[in-house]
Amino acid sequence: MEGDRREKIFVVHEHRAKRLHYDLRLERDGVLKSWAVPKGIPLEKGVKRLAIQVEDHALEYAGFEGAIPEGEYGAGTVSIWDSGEYEAISWEGDKIEVIFNGKILSGKYTLLRFRKAGGNQWLILRTDN
Repeated sequence: MEGDRREKIFVVHEHRAKRLHYDLRLERDGVLKSWAVPKGIPLEKGVKRLAIQVEDHALEYAGFEGAIPEGEYGAGTVSIWDSGEYEAISWEGDKIEVIFNGKILSGKYTLLRFRKAGGNQWLILRTDN
């Protein structure tokens, strides 16, 4: 199925929980589709990073910054690392291609499901110059 070419919001949260990681969130179907990216979103072409798909979040969560208390899921501090709009070039079962227009992230990125590693495991890579 071809992606909806209307620009939508994205946000990358820097999440200092038990381990520092980054949460990529893409607006889709009225929610934020979300991936935890342990080593951060790659800025250079050809660098692949693991992205673990997690539960969807409400759209209102896009602007969240603050502390999640100890004892709660995701305990730690959350800040916005980058945000902006994205265009979905294609969004098919195992492959998502987007163009980010953010303060830090800009350009074409691809998310590929990494089936060998498990159903919620993806790879993210920058695919333009």
